[in-house]
Amino acid sequence: MTTLEKQLISKSFYKTLMESNEEEHPIKVLGEQYRIAQQNETDDLASIRFAQGEVYFLNKDFETAIYKWKNVSNELQSWAQLNIADAHYEMHAFSIAEENYKEIETDSDILKIEVFLQLMALYIQQGKLDMATETIKKAVRLNPDDADVTNTARTFFEENHDYDNAVALAVDEVIRTQSPVWVDSLESYIRQGHTAQMEPGYFSDVLMVVYNSDHVRFESLTAALWKSYRETDYYFTWLKEINDLILDTAPEYGLIWKDLSLLYKETYFSLINGQYVIREFSYLIANHLTNWIKLSTESDALVASAAVLAWNEVFPSDLEDSVVNEAENLVRNAGTYPRLLSDALDLFESIRKWADSKSLSVSKRMEAMVSELLDVDHHHLLVAGTASSKKSVFVNRLLGDELVDHASAATILFKDAKETDIQAISDEEIKNITDLSDLKDFSKQKDTFIRCDMPHSFLNENKLGLLVGKGERFRDMHVADSILFVLDADTSLTGKELDTVIRIGERIPTMPIHFLLSKKDNLIDNEIVEQTTTRITKYFPGAKIFTFYENEETTGLFNELSTLVQSLNLKNQNAQSNSLLYYMKESIAYLLEKRVEMENDIVDHIKWNEEIVAKLNGAFNQLSDMEENQVRVTKHAYSTIKNEMKKDIMKKVPEILRNCSKMVTKDSDFGKIHVELNDEMNKQVTAYLEGTAMPNFRAAIQSWIVESEGAFNENQSYLDEMSESFNQLYGEEKIVLNCDFKVIDDWRRDVDRMTLGSVQLEKNNILMRFTQSQFLLKGAGKLFDALSQKELLHNKYKQYIENKDYKATTITITNNFMQQFELFERSLERDISMFFKEPIAVLNRTLGETKTEIEENNAALTGMQKNPEIYRDPLNLFELKLRQYDWMAVAGRE
Repeated sequence: MTTLEKQLISKSFYKTLMESNEEEHPIKVLGEQYRIAQQNETDDLASIRFAQGEVYFLNKDFETAIYKWKNVSNELQSWAQLNIADAHYEMHAFSIAEENYKEIETDSDILKIEVFLQLMALYIQQGKLDMATETIKKAVRLNPDDADVTNTARTFFEENHDYDNAVALAVDEVIRTQSPVWVDSLESYIRQGHTAQMEPGYFSDVLMVVYNSDHVRFESLTAALWKSYRETDYYFTWLKEINDLILDTAPEYGLIWKDLSLLYKETYFSLINGQYVIREFSYLIANHLTNWIKLSTESDALVASAAVLAWNEVFPSDLEDSVVNEAENLVRNAGTYPRLLSDALDLFESIRKWADSKSLSVSKRMEAMVSELLDVDHHHLLVAGTASSKKSVFVNRLLGDELVDHASAATILFKDAKETDIQAISDEEIKNITDLSDLKDFSKQKDTFIRCDMPHSFLNENKLGLLVGKGERFRDMHVADSILFVLDADTSLTGKELDTVIRIGERIPTMPIHFLLSKKDNLIDNEIVEQTTTRITKYFPGAKIFTFYENEETTGLFNELSTLVQSLNLKNQNAQSNSLLYYMKESIAYLLEKRVEMENDIVDHIKWNEEIVAKLNGAFNQLSDMEENQVRVTKHAYSTIKNEMKKDIMKKVPEILRNCSKMVTKDSDFGKIHVELNDEMNKQVTAYLEGTAMPNFRAAIQSWIVESEGAFNENQSYLDEMSESFNQLYGEEKIVLNCDFKVIDDWRRDVDRMTLGSVQLEKNNILMRFTQSQFLLKGAGKLFDALSQKELLHNKYKQYIENKDYKATTITITNNFMQQFELFERSLERDISMFFKEPIAVLNRTLGETKTEIEENNAALTGMQKNPEIYRDPLNLFELKLRQYDWMAVAGRE
């Protein structure tokens, strides 16, 4: 930018015309110059007008300034147009100012930049931030080398929290200038989280530029991006992008990438911690491990190399041979990894927690052995050997009691304790053994670890945990710190025995192995002992060899053993780590078996439940038939009794009514006889119902109740058998089909209420009905009474009563009397349903629960079969970590 351009921008061009008249006011000086120029008709008038405009502008006389600038027509005309727009801006005539700015046409990039900056200020003033953004971006594109423009743009973006454009500006400037300042700005945006939702590929070019210019800032910038994407959906995309980029850059060996090495390690372990299924990230691992081994620091080199070798074993063909070979060399030349034991323990805890989360459990026996492995206060001496009887004799002599049987199949650990506490620990459960006498029985159980704590001075004095197990069982040996192998010295050392011991030494090379030669007594030729000792020394030159005479005093031997135990280190951490890795392998294998077993159990459970559903449906149908049959039989029996009673009443009532004709005599008052007869008829019918019909019905109904109760009891007995059959299948008292016998009590109460006491019937109008014949008789009664002609009336009345049709009356009486019995009959079906209600509810509930359980198990089975990786992958990843630790455990060995 020239001096003139700076003056035009700052509106100080007028100073060039002052001719050292700094003491005079610029208006006066410029006015005098304008007068002279006008008189001389020179070409300086436009420049003077331009300068005068600046002075008027600076003195806030914007209208005069505009007037002056409008009359500028020389090379300063475009700048005059800018100043006119500035004057309108200062007068808050924003629309005119905007129009003025846009009308400026010039070839000067400096002027164009100034127009853009002023327009941006105008739009900000008006709150038009989008237009301000577009304007400043045009200015940057026009002249990105102008630091003022880019800094103005950055400040504007930051103040308005427009970090998308701020990041884009920083990226462009880093690529264009490689400026550390812009790299730092970009990194600050990343660390503030403003790039977390941007595609990782957007940063590939800028990362490559920074890598080529500044390795330190490249690492810092990469680390910032790495951490920003960690909790986003772009994480895997980022990992692919950065690994491809680093693979392409091929970083030089010898550079220290401390932050990246740590990020590669953290990322690798986060990928294989079980949070993801393998297929989600496996495509990333080859490049990730390839880059990690190149970028790893000295402290992480072993971890990275072991990761490469472990992945190559579990998922072969993913990695280049050169990478695998490099990893093998690094492992071979690496030192011991100091955190192997603690890392392995963390892995064991992860396995246990995962198993719990999947309704599985690590073998309790294995957990107990790991617990003993970590006991640093005791030296675990394993007494092993193929000569079982010799071994048990020695151990029992040492313990001072017959505790170990030669047929023992379990692993037994004896420790000193204040009180006796014995536990038999299998894969599935822990059982307490309350008596030492039961120890031998439990010791015959295979795959059992027995922990026997009891007061014992020798064990206490030597801080000794005495293990007894089979010589060929390696799982016993991994919990031991040293082995005492018992041989039968009464016979020659066999090749099988020697092979067993050699195999132990090869399998666990760090395990100290010593020998106990057991003989009946010291009277037999010791040649066999000498031959055995010679052969042992050949293969195990550092081994201690003890002689045990079964029939002699052993104090000296025990003292030697005590000296040996105390001379040994309590724990070898490398051996501990290797043993822990062994038990983890066993645990993973156990969980894989349990996984298969769990799936098979679900299949079996579904089949069993489906069979139960069929049986429950059958039982439900039987119960429904039983209820339906009971309703039919019970109602029919009751209906028969009721109908018989009704039939008897319909037959007997008319007879009773006709027999009432005996009341009519020649002396009767025929004016009132119909009233008296009506009362008597009602009384006779009531007497019959109360005295005959009701007792007969009560007796019949009581018999019916007894028969019904018997039928109910038979139903209950059948349901009891059904319940017992189901409960035998369930193995618990799950189904109880108890009927509601309260129904019988309710019936007895209802029958008492209906049949005891007087019959409550409305008085029937038997002879008080106003039919034509009755009317004539009543009228005739009065007439003939008056005429004293009673004989004829007497006969007619009797004939009328004896011959009258009482059907309607009988029906009315019968219906009124039978009404409550009809109502009772209508409730029988509901009552019988109440009797069976609870068994039906129990079957329905059990059926519903069983169907729900089938659905849940089917869903679980479908999930296991459809997505086997949910269960399989974590175990595979545990195995992967385990193999990695195996490689780390052999670091530095040729």
